[in-house]
Amino acid sequence: MIEAQDINYEKSVLIGVITKEQPEEKMKEYLDELEFLTYTAGGEVLKRFVQRIDVPNPKTYIGSGKMLEVADFVKEHEIGSVIFDDELS
Repeated sequence: MIEAQDINYEKSVLIGVITKEQPEEKMKEYLDELEFLTYTAGGEVLKRFVQRIDVPNPKTYIGSGKMLEVADFVKEHEIGSVIFDDELS
């Protein structure tokens, strides 16, 4: 007999920005790919956060208001991973 197992995926959120250099269509394409990669790595994407911004904030990548929104969601839903669509240093 085959025994069913519950799989616990790590809860994640994705963050992307729309800029002059990265239009909305391209950002959506990149987030689609990140979501697929998250699932293949054993994660589950609960939400995507997107912000239209001229230049990403060098400290937080997104604006302070959006950062608070993300932080509240992360705490409320016990998110394990926050994945940005860019290299962070």
